[in-house]
Amino acid sequence: MLVPALLVLLFCLRGHAGLSPHFLQQPDDLVALLGDEARLPCALGEYWGLVQWTKDGLALGGERDLPGWSRYWISGNAASGQHDLYIRPVELEDQASYECQATQAGLRSRPAQLHVLVPPEAPQVLGGPFVSLVAGIPANLTCRSRGDARPIPELLWFRDGIRLDGTSFHQTLLKEGTTGSVESILSLTPSSHDDGATLVCRARSQALPSGKDTAITLSLQYPPVVTLSAEPQTVLEGEKVTFLCQATAQPPVTGYRWAKGGSPVLGARGPMLEVVADASFLTEPVSCEVSNAVGSANRSTALDVQFGPILQARPEPMSVDVGEDASFSCAWRGNPLPRVTWTRSGDAQVLGSGPTLRLPSVGPEDAGDYVCRAEPGLSGLGGGAAEARLTVNAPPVVTALHSAPAFLRGPARLQCLVFASPAPDAVVWSWDEGFLEAGSRGRFLVETFPVPEGREGQGPALISVLHISGTQESDFSRGFNCSARNRLGEGGTQVSLGRRDLLPTVRIVAGVASAAMTLLMVIIGVTLCCWHHGKASASFSKQKNLVRIPGSSDGSSSRGPEEETGSSEDRGPIVHTDHSDLVLDEERALETKDPTNGYYKVRGVSVSLSLGEGPGGGLFLPPPSPLGHPGTPTFYDFNPHQGMVPPCRLYRARAGYLTTPHPRAFTSYSKPTSIGPPDLAPRTPPFPYAAFPIPSHPRLQTHV
Repeated sequence: MLVPALLVLLFCLRGHAGLSPHFLQQPDDLVALLGDEARLPCALGEYWGLVQWTKDGLALGGERDLPGWSRYWISGNAASGQHDLYIRPVELEDQASYECQATQAGLRSRPAQLHVLVPPEAPQVLGGPFVSLVAGIPANLTCRSRGDARPIPELLWFRDGIRLDGTSFHQTLLKEGTTGSVESILSLTPSSHDDGATLVCRARSQALPSGKDTAITLSLQYPPVVTLSAEPQTVLEGEKVTFLCQATAQPPVTGYRWAKGGSPVLGARGPMLEVVADASFLTEPVSCEVSNAVGSANRSTALDVQFGPILQARPEPMSVDVGEDASFSCAWRGNPLPRVTWTRSGDAQVLGSGPTLRLPSVGPEDAGDYVCRAEPGLSGLGGGAAEARLTVNAPPVVTALHSAPAFLRGPARLQCLVFASPAPDAVVWSWDEGFLEAGSRGRFLVETFPVPEGREGQGPALISVLHISGTQESDFSRGFNCSARNRLGEGGTQVSLGRRDLLPTVRIVAGVASAAMTLLMVIIGVTLCCWHHGKASASFSKQKNLVRIPGSSDGSSSRGPEEETGSSEDRGPIVHTDHSDLVLDEERALETKDPTNGYYKVRGVSVSLSLGEGPGGGLFLPPPSPLGHPGTPTFYDFNPHQGMVPPCRLYRARAGYLTTPHPRAFTSYSKPTSIGPPDLAPRTPPFPYAAFPIPSHPRLQTHV
């Protein structure tokens, strides 16, 4: 029991006697801001001797106030072993390695590194605080931080508290181990919306985590920003419209320029333009260009102009063969878009709608004019129509025209009407003993005349006339065929010649005789009256006077020797006679009876008429064109229902002569003979005719 107690006491005495000086607290590395206070702690145990601090191995001294180091001192309870080093204010030269040493005990603390931080200064933005930029042009903003900031600061850009990207960073060295300046460059392409914006450049480091800011304001120069409006935007054609061009710009606007559809509007200079709207404004927008010292900007707008239909593409005439398809197209423009319908000319039935009309397998009945009609839209404006003709090519259609009856051995005329598309290659007249296409042959002559306007859609029309001189009995009993052909086929018809009796001619002769008797009685009465007054008896010259019928081919006219003896002043007037309607004797000479029964020995007139190269031996000459100069094609304009036919003039190869007892015994009498309208055959379609000159054939009337 005693032994353990002694051992414990011995151990306790040994432990107390073996305690030695040691560090209770050693300094650590320290970071201090420039100008702040730095404290390096040091605490020793079981040591009551001298304590000193070293700076980079240099002893600062053993006294507590550290004379010679005005900003340094040692503080703490020395009895308790507290020996802390204080530095205030911290400067850059204080950055070093510090040790706490117990010199008498030979103790040294671990080295403690003091880092002095220098906060950055406020950065500088080149060109600030107001930086002028041009909108749309890339620019660089430079933020620079100068001084001995430690550590090197970071330069950041902010706008409205939001960090901006697109920066670059670099630094400039002044000398080894130190820095001169730090720059940060912000690249941007400003717009007009950036005008007046505030940008912040912030210098931030460990010494100053919150950083220091420098703000700048952007002053943007930008070309005009244009707004173009129209009032009203939807307008009827012919109404006024006002365009207003508004612009913001820096520097201010210097000019306005207006254009329509790319063409300048002359005389327009200001921000307002007044116009009268028409259809062109729908497709040709109005533009306003505004300019300043930086540049220019352009805006355009189109009006919603409501207008009636406008024809853009007219339907084209078509010519197709029978059985083929036909189509017409037309284009109309309008706002609202017009409704397009197709009808036939003169018919209200709608055949189709839309820009195209298709007619499959056309026939002759489809020929005619077709109308493309644009109906007004919702606006109720306008409307229009365009026509195109469809010609259906088919074999010729030949129709017989009514021909006037003819006298036996007199002239006759037969006619036919030909419709053909394409035009016929030939129109031929044929009869029992032959045929004739053109020109003359014996007693026959063929003439063909174009009609300016044919039947609607059936191409041009022709009238072919067959003239017959000196008709014979067989001409009234046989048929004459008129036929025409083209590349699609042939068509024809038969024409008959009607006969006319001589009764009207007999009546005319009787009337002439009655008039002659009446005149004779008047002359006898006058003569007796003269005898009653005792005047000398009048004697008639025995010399015969001659009456020449004009139309003779020469001026001499065949006369007998007895007829040539008369003087020129005793000769009677020359009279053109036409006795085609008188009674003809066997020698084809006209024979009139003496109304005085031989009292005055009045001779009949012998007139020889011949047509063509007939038995009379006369010459048949075709008439000149009634509508043009000689030698040019003959055209006749046939007006409806007038029924005039091409004239046929008869030229006399010989003239007869009439002897009279006295020049005053006869007077000339002319009876106009007109060529009547052709009699159309039943169901023959009407066609236009033109009026032709009406020849007249003077007749000889004798008075006794």
